[in-house]
Amino acid sequence: MNIGTFHIGGDLEVRRLGFGAMRLTGKGVWGPPEDIVSAQAVLRRAVELGINFIDTADVYGPGDNERLIRDTLRPYPADLVIATKGGMVRSGPATPDNHRSVIDNSEAHLRQAIEGSLRDLGVDRIDLYQLHRIDPEIPIEDTMGVLGRVQAEGKIRHIGLSAVGVEQIERARSSVEIATVQNEYNLGTRKHEDVVDYCTAHNIGFIPFYPLKIGQRAESEQLKAIAAREGVAQTGIALAWLLTRSPVIIAIPGTSSTEHLDQNAAAASNVLLSKHDMGVLDAVGGKAMA
Repeated sequence: MNIGTFHIGGDLEVRRLGFGAMRLTGKGVWGPPEDIVSAQAVLRRAVELGINFIDTADVYGPGDNERLIRDTLRPYPADLVIATKGGMVRSGPATPDNHRSVIDNSEAHLRQAIEGSLRDLGVDRIDLYQLHRIDPEIPIEDTMGVLGRVQAEGKIRHIGLSAVGVEQIERARSSVEIATVQNEYNLGTRKHEDVVDYCTAHNIGFIPFYPLKIGQRAESEQLKAIAAREGVAQTGIALAWLLTRSPVIIAIPGTSSTEHLDQNAAAASNVLLSKHDMGVLDAVGGKAMA
């Protein structure tokens, strides 16, 4: 398939296969990667493959992931778009039962976080700044007001949201322009179908995290058959399904392996799913399942 491009905020053209950099950190998304040389090789290979959208966050490390991107890729290619996220504080390595994070959307924290990301990324303006999580203690309109003021100051170009529903997106859009939404969405996790449809209708970029997650659907004979026909892993079909699902989707599979990165790029570029395939995969994914 032709991966194609999407214009974030109407003006930042990115290929719809991006790269999620979270895995290029230490265990529990804490500290720098154990093998910095290999991590740098992955980032360089992503750029070589024509990937021009990289997603990170200030809590990845914290700060280590942004600095790794800076130290590896700067001076940045002219067309490279780097998105980061803020609005959370992490106190230690995450575990399966405890993300070790708290949400803080206060103006003081957001301004401090944005200044930190500007410094750690080595840029004068952040291309896309995404609110990592909405603070239940602060009206979203107030938080968007803060980001809107920082945007007017020229420190961020576009504003995005993460882990939100349609109502929250509409409330945010009443204060500022929303360029992207980043939610968990994949072949096996379909609870945000309404958000994908909303973003498609309003030309808002949709960035699915955990894009290759299949879960128990890996045992599906239909999925295995399509993967065998295309000569790719089942995760390659999951990736192609996402890119076919909507023209506003920007997939950001992450990896710490150049080999896996090459496999993702090949699947995104070469797998062609028919309408029949999509119907079969929809049934495998279970549209009605949360």
